[in-house]
Amino acid sequence: MGRKVTVATCSLNQWALDFEGNLERILKSIEIARANGAKYRLGPELEICGYGCADHFYESDTLLHSFQALRKLLESPITQDIICDVGMPIMHHNVRYNCRVLFLNKKILLIRPKMLMANHGNYRELRWFSPWNQLRQVEEYFLPRMIQEVTGQDTVPFGDCVLSTKDTCIGTEICAELWSPRSPHISMGLDGVEIFTNSSASHHELRKADQRVNLIKSATTKSGGIYLYANQRGCDGDRVYYDGCALVAINGDIVAQGAQFSLNDVEVITATLDLEDVRNYRGELCQPHMESEHKPCHRVKVDFSLSDDGDDIYLPTHQPITWHFHTPEEEIWAGLLAVGLPEEKWTGGFSVASERRCRQLLHCLHCPLYVCAALPGCRGRHQVLEDVHRVVGDDSYRPQHPRELCSRIFTTCYMGSENSSEATCSRAKDLANQIGSTHMNINIDMAVKGILSIFSVVTGKWPQFRTNGGSHRENLAMQNVQARVRMVLAYLFAQLSLWARGKPGGLLVLGSANVDESLTGYFTKYDCSSADINPIGGISKTDLKSFLLYCVEQFQLTALRGILAAPPTAELEPLTDGQVSQTDEADMGMTYSELSVIGRLRKISKCGPFSMFCKLIHMWKDALSPTEVAQKVKHFFRMYSVNRHKMTTITPSYHAVSYSPDDNRFDLRPFLYNTRWTWQFRCIDNQVSQMEANNPKQ
Repeated sequence: MGRKVTVATCSLNQWALDFEGNLERILKSIEIARANGAKYRLGPELEICGYGCADHFYESDTLLHSFQALRKLLESPITQDIICDVGMPIMHHNVRYNCRVLFLNKKILLIRPKMLMANHGNYRELRWFSPWNQLRQVEEYFLPRMIQEVTGQDTVPFGDCVLSTKDTCIGTEICAELWSPRSPHISMGLDGVEIFTNSSASHHELRKADQRVNLIKSATTKSGGIYLYANQRGCDGDRVYYDGCALVAINGDIVAQGAQFSLNDVEVITATLDLEDVRNYRGELCQPHMESEHKPCHRVKVDFSLSDDGDDIYLPTHQPITWHFHTPEEEIWAGLLAVGLPEEKWTGGFSVASERRCRQLLHCLHCPLYVCAALPGCRGRHQVLEDVHRVVGDDSYRPQHPRELCSRIFTTCYMGSENSSEATCSRAKDLANQIGSTHMNINIDMAVKGILSIFSVVTGKWPQFRTNGGSHRENLAMQNVQARVRMVLAYLFAQLSLWARGKPGGLLVLGSANVDESLTGYFTKYDCSSADINPIGGISKTDLKSFLLYCVEQFQLTALRGILAAPPTAELEPLTDGQVSQTDEADMGMTYSELSVIGRLRKISKCGPFSMFCKLIHMWKDALSPTEVAQKVKHFFRMYSVNRHKMTTITPSYHAVSYSPDDNRFDLRPFLYNTRWTWQFRCIDNQVSQMEANNPKQ
């Protein structure tokens, strides 16, 4: 009958400028797709060079090596008899475009440049690429000679076009085009395109997956059709984690789903679908609207069928499935895989130095658990084992239990001082025992006194804590010196602790500041928040507390109960009768839950001081008066602006929440402010005065 088609999409762990590895993974995905009977294979956005090349896109080498890799793909016998859809940068008329290249049997069928660019949040595509603004326009693209030698073609179609096979029509979307109110699939569907493809480099963010899936379901619910979605997976060399989720949908239903988090470098999703289901769906629901107001799509014809010529009545089709969405706690657990396995440049494991942050010691335990759980059924388990062997320095080692693997790769240090409580020390030790880390208890008093002695010799002064009669400046300096000593010691032990135990390699230092602490600058610059990488730096305090509770229930880490019950504290000021007298929320002048609300208003709702005040007087009306709200808002913006400079040196972390203050690429703001905010605060004060005059009882 020739109406059923088998198509494939994939998630690939591509790496910026890793042309060799990227090519291998592309070829592997095509090989798997062919083995599963697919006649069309879709890959992620810019998969040949990697999406995260950033300013390397300016370099002619990136374009050159992309074409060299494309030639290898064209020449490979693996790519024969299947339409391959790959992504790469291409320069046309001296303008760079983010493109899809579709080819079949050593012939390039068409090149489709991206039309709607991603240029918000973490994305800066307009810095490197131009959008193709010529709707339904196609030009000739002159191929480089190295490609001409393989294809025998001088030129190929370049522009807004679709591919017509003998049995169907395929149209392309690229990543952000799906999220746009002018998505190409709308007009393509009205012009009879039956299969839509979307190649993406869509990063993970807590609670984002359902938006992505719902957009795809909506795209095919409105006008019918088959939708293939491909995405990158893993870290691409920057501060985001791409979370896969390759899928296939038809007429509003998901019929095939890839993993959101996985150790597999290559995951291919195939589905067999009936084109008649699309035609029947459109015939009933969409018939009155199928005539597009736009100029018809430019169709590039190819003498090839996605369906077989024979009788396919016995070929089963994929049926609708229910998409399982992870809870935020599950997403945090699995998302930390982004920093779970190290790169080739170092071996040894991880080290986290902690004192007040003992509640976050387990943020690397996910790696041993994930590895041990994944190895039995992981298609890429050999690569995972190689990574483990490199880290532990033992080619014969095979992980048997998470705690045992954790003892080999994870070192924790409790760096206490005379200001630390016994309760905090015990909680850190108990948690380290439960997760199996190699734990060290280090007292930093000797180092702190040594540094203060140097200062005293030079100046003749010895600073004091506020409780001992010292000034505010002395009190702050006394806290900072403790915090900074911990950073120095953390790196010392990371470099030499394995050497001291007669083992090769060094340790990667992990930081533990979170989004809310970064937002207010409630940490010491160059303290134990400074590290090689911070697995939880993009996660809010409230989400982290929920995550710890999830770990108690899911992994029986009972030591976390005491940590959750304890008030967050820096423990940098003297104890009172052996008990902690300093708490984070008292120091900050607001609770973490209040800070989370303020953070979302600042970034997501785009609120400055005055508009934030105007929103919060309604949101907090049952708890705070307008005067108290004004005080909170002004206090926050003073702290934020005074400490914003700290974000210029903050340890890299993977992006996880939409109100992150990371100024590397997501939250671009000045780092030097007029911290008085005179005009803005005066507007708030005037509004408060007006409200009090109108309602004296407030």
